[in-house]
Amino acid sequence: MALPEHRYNDEPTAHDFPSLTDDETDAESLDHRLLLGSEPESSNPLPLPVWMRESAKSFRYKWVPLPLRKAGRATARWVKGPQPPRDLHISPWLPQIQEAPIRLLDRYVPKKRHRVLLLLALYACWLLTWSLMLWHNSNSGYIKDYGKPGNLWCGASFWNAGNGCGLNGNGCRPFSSSHLAFRCPADCRNTKLLTPHTVGNQTLQYQGLVVGGPKTNDPEFMPIYRADSFICQAAIHAGVTTDAGGGCGVATLVGEHTNYEASTFHDIQSTSFPATFPRSFTFQKLSESQKECPSDSRWPLFAVTAVALVIISLFTMSPAVFFFSTFAIMMFHVGLVSDPPNLSSFLEKFSLLLSRFLPAMFVAAILHRYCAAPLLTGLAAQLDKTVLYLGFCFVGALNNYTFAPLIPIQRLTSHDLKAQPGAPIALAIILTSIIAIIIGQIHYIRVSGNMPRYLRIYIAMGLGLLVFLALPGLRLRIHHYILALLFMPGTAFKTRPSLIYQGLLLGLFINGVARWGFASIVETPAALGESSDDDGSGNSWWGAKSPNVTAVVAPDSSNITLNWASLPTDKGVDGVSILVNDVERWRGYTDEELYWDQNEVTLKRRKREGQEPEFFRFAWMNGNAVGRYSKAAVWDEKGVWHPIPQT
Repeated sequence: MALPEHRYNDEPTAHDFPSLTDDETDAESLDHRLLLGSEPESSNPLPLPVWMRESAKSFRYKWVPLPLRKAGRATARWVKGPQPPRDLHISPWLPQIQEAPIRLLDRYVPKKRHRVLLLLALYACWLLTWSLMLWHNSNSGYIKDYGKPGNLWCGASFWNAGNGCGLNGNGCRPFSSSHLAFRCPADCRNTKLLTPHTVGNQTLQYQGLVVGGPKTNDPEFMPIYRADSFICQAAIHAGVTTDAGGGCGVATLVGEHTNYEASTFHDIQSTSFPATFPRSFTFQKLSESQKECPSDSRWPLFAVTAVALVIISLFTMSPAVFFFSTFAIMMFHVGLVSDPPNLSSFLEKFSLLLSRFLPAMFVAAILHRYCAAPLLTGLAAQLDKTVLYLGFCFVGALNNYTFAPLIPIQRLTSHDLKAQPGAPIALAIILTSIIAIIIGQIHYIRVSGNMPRYLRIYIAMGLGLLVFLALPGLRLRIHHYILALLFMPGTAFKTRPSLIYQGLLLGLFINGVARWGFASIVETPAALGESSDDDGSGNSWWGAKSPNVTAVVAPDSSNITLNWASLPTDKGVDGVSILVNDVERWRGYTDEELYWDQNEVTLKRRKREGQEPEFFRFAWMNGNAVGRYSKAAVWDEKGVWHPIPQT
């Protein structure tokens, strides 16, 4: 009788190893997992060592150097993150206090339908209070002898730039003997020119526009301002209104004026202009009893909005109710109160806001599903949500009061960064801060096991931006709302930093869309106020280049002959426009050949007595469209011609 073969309990037998099949080679069998040192019924096999797998004939990447393979394996392990992934959550500090509003609601309003009615009542209270205050502020006010003041936006003026007022300025008449009762909003001192504006031989940009004003040595002297000055900034400069509260006044057109002096009053520096301009204005001195003008109510209105949203934030755990209430209410507040578009009519502002609100709500639905809901679902830290998320949403939505006054970057383009003083340093600080934030968010993404998914998302976004950047003849433009769309996915997990960053980005999205709309991510250089680098072969050549003019002054300085050689009609040019002292004084077209020499024109000196300088600028015409005006050439008071600067 055969005895059974003896073996130790921990000794494997042939049955413990996988056997070869007819379709398997010896090399391929190395991929099997060994069960050494385990019980036959164990389900946790140990993997083969890496060196054994990579020494097999079937390994396909032997051509990759070993150091690179090791680096690749280390990178893959790092991207995959720890196993198991960490469960990210926000544990409320002082939970008894933070959860008190929810317990209060559960005790006194336990039924869902009652909570819905309570929420609708809160919406109604906010809307009624907010809209009545806004309507009263927009439509009240009266100035004795002048009537109801009209609303102006901060950049309103009596003159259009370039040749916008037509030949001799006739499109902007009357020049004198006319009054305008007006009301200005608050915060007009910070209004800036985003595109270059010429005053004589000075080019103004990224600053306000006030030309003239009271004399420095005689502040009580009647202030005279050039007509292209911003009316509301001039009113602050003259002391008629204030920057903090806005105000009402009466502007009176006084016609032609000579020698506008520069001065500084109420933190506004005006610009000088030593020549004559056909349209000017001043302000009437009004007594306090003569005008009834409510001050700007944007901060009382913000208090109403903030109270409503804080109540919603504290008493709801629904991500949808909190997110969409915040989005909709702040969208209307920014678009109509805190940072509205440059329109004087309230109804026009409301119409424009509605046209932007509907597509913005569609985007908000996507942001809620993929960004806000993962962060806010199940969040019981009501105070954290209110202070961190909602508080920083206010900071982003009120960008014109928070970031804009501190950061000297109006538009994120290479041209603007070079032109704006302090912009490169500010950009470096911003980029450093963003990189630090991104590194922190990457840590949370990795430890939660979501790094592979986020890499796919942001690689796709990066490739898309590279495509836009490579488009010929266009400039990549990163707007407020685009920054939010790019970075909000990186905040879709439960951490306190994510509450801060997502709230801030949501506020910036609201501010960007409500104020500027869904502006394109790529724009032409002309739309951004840049000069084109076209070599002359494009159809836009006439609009990007200016005439190269030479001049011959008469011996007695009574007239001047300006010559630009032959018109480049093959480029689309069919005329020439000449500004004298920033007013179009001459325009000629090729179909008027019986009346002028197409190569030159002779103009008389406009003012012989008490000579003053005259500033000339030239542009090509294509029908009614005018091209880019040149820099100013100067015919000085002594009759000497100073040609157009070449730099």
